[in-house]
Amino acid sequence: MSALTIRLPDDKYRRLKELSIRRHTSVNRLIDEMTTLMLAEYDAETRFLLRVERGQNQVQRGIELLEKAKGNR
Repeated sequence: MSALTIRLPDDKYRRLKELSIRRHTSVNRLIDEMTTLMLAEYDAETRFLLRVERGQNQVQRGIELLEKAKGNR
């Protein structure tokens, strides 16, 4: 596990501390949870962009699949 030092404005730290107290957890755990969510979003975006790349120049095939799904073929 790595240690990380971050600088936050006092007000933001105070709000995070209040949130951590309400959730019965630590500020460290809150930041860990936030980074987990951000990385999950990043992974989803990366997968989406890879699919977009693979689908380039396949518009006609996509239309055919949509028609097939609707039962028109």
